[in-house]
Amino acid sequence: MVSAKVFLVSRRRIIKPLFAHIPSLNTRLLLALLASLALFFMDARLNYFSSVRSVLSTIVYPIQVIASLPSDLGDWTGDFFQDREQLREKNTALETENLLNNIRLQKLQSLEQENIRLRELLGSSFRLRERVLVAELLTIDLDPFSQQIIINKGQRYGIFSGQPVLDATGVMGQVTQVDMLSSRVILLTDPSHGVPVQINRNGLRAIVTGRGLGKDLQLEHLPHNSDIREGDLLVTSGLGGRFPVGYPVGTVISINFPQSKSFAEIKVKPAAQLATSREVLLVLPATKIEIIPPAEVAK
Repeated sequence: MVSAKVFLVSRRRIIKPLFAHIPSLNTRLLLALLASLALFFMDARLNYFSSVRSVLSTIVYPIQVIASLPSDLGDWTGDFFQDREQLREKNTALETENLLNNIRLQKLQSLEQENIRLRELLGSSFRLRERVLVAELLTIDLDPFSQQIIINKGQRYGIFSGQPVLDATGVMGQVTQVDMLSSRVILLTDPSHGVPVQINRNGLRAIVTGRGLGKDLQLEHLPHNSDIREGDLLVTSGLGGRFPVGYPVGTVISINFPQSKSFAEIKVKPAAQLATSREVLLVLPATKIEIIPPAEVAK
């Protein structure tokens, strides 16, 4: 028994560990830094690890997507549940801007012909700038013998009787009655309504009147020898002081010269979308410009 113990003790003394001395922590840190610097140099100068980096990027990509998922989900939820009132305001602003742009484009054809005539006389161009107010249609008058609508702007917004009303494509009519919060507008198609117009091609003046629901407008009091053609654009002449000059009223679609009458029968298709427009433009009075006499300027 004693001899067995002596044999085990002697065997333990004979067997030595393979690594008798473990490097210190500082030594291991230094070796790690040297290995890192060597790897950086090989990757930057020799481009040894591009394929390894590509593989690692592919492996890490799903993790990156998952990590960013809460933030993306939060943004998507915020956009989805965005305030409805804010969206409505943005939509209204865009519709208003689009309507104003369309109303400015209406005058291009009129301005082109007007510029030609004015260049011949004055050598200058012609510009019109009116201020407008956007309103919405509330109701339509159901009386079959009158063509009138109600809009959601009244005395509170400075609306006045006789104020011109347009839509995105042309003249609709004018205000006839003003309340505090709403106004009544008579349309071009009303038999009692008339608009002074001129032919855009040659400046010939006339008056357009309504003929009732679903009927074209009538161009009045033009003799048989008048210079008018099918397709001529009619614009407001500015006579009477109600409508500014140059806004589209309609297009001539038919001309008839009855021998028994002194004037031609001319039908006009309205330029405005009278049956479908939901937003209208109310033309505000032009701002007055004070003219200083030359004598005062010299002073």
